[in-house]
Amino acid sequence: MAKARLDAPADVVSRNSRPHADSVWAPRKQGGILLDWRKRISDHIAYALLVYTGLQIFVTIAALREGSASVLPGLALVVLVGAIIPACRMMERRWTRLSDAEAGDPARAAAFYRDRAMVWAAAIGLPFIVTGGFRLVAMMMA
Repeated sequence: MAKARLDAPADVVSRNSRPHADSVWAPRKQGGILLDWRKRISDHIAYALLVYTGLQIFVTIAALREGSASVLPGLALVVLVGAIIPACRMMERRWTRLSDAEAGDPARAAAFYRDRAMVWAAAIGLPFIVTGGFRLVAMMMA
């Protein structure tokens, strides 16, 4: 095996000059794109948090404009924005703990699609469900 020069550019060093080149994990490609479930779920969670926060603010402001004298919609905003971040972090942690080989495994596609659907369902549905629940409580208290 030929030794690689330390000062040689990376593209000059041949594959055969690297030690254990065959034992190094090679990322799998899906449709020409590197498959990494960790990055993909992290991106979905980040975008879902933006959508969730925007919807929660929009729904809460709409509830306050309707003349709700209660502080419950404002409380809902603070509690839910503060509570959703740790929940998303727990979901993301399940994926970031994967090894490189596991993160590129196409067999994890079903789990990824399930988790992605849960993230987006929560991001879109929770603001309406919780604000509606707080409105219901406010109406019952009035």
